[in-house]
Amino acid sequence: MPPSPHVAKPGLRVLLVDDEAGYTDVLANRLQKRGFEVGKAYSGAEALQQMRQRSFEVAVLDLKMPDMDGIELLRVLKMMDPGMQVIMLTGHGSAAACREGMALGAYDYLTKPCELEELVEKIRQAAEPRAEPTDARR
Repeated sequence: MPPSPHVAKPGLRVLLVDDEAGYTDVLANRLQKRGFEVGKAYSGAEALQQMRQRSFEVAVLDLKMPDMDGIELLRVLKMMDPGMQVIMLTGHGSAAACREGMALGAYDYLTKPCELEELVEKIRQAAEPRAEPTDARR
């Protein structure tokens, strides 16, 4: 029987980075219930600390944060771990910034608020070996 598309492969490590703590906490809990191992960071600086402590297969980054924007954080994360896949979230409709992020190596982007199942599927796809973006927005 094939695994459910809405359940993570065991141990899939995801880093959530968003300065909206309530949103991040709720999303982390919902992803953990689906089998993901989730690290949370409420700022770019916290994300870098998390990355120094453990590795992640996928990071989900908010584009707009006070200390470091998602594009800047994407650049640093890709230097730290070039193989980690990054999905960007934007609640500000900045498609141009998302395209810039994809040019810098992000896997894909979603607009907040996004459906949980859409995010779960995107994370699962990103974590597949030699993942290729599935979105035609590039």
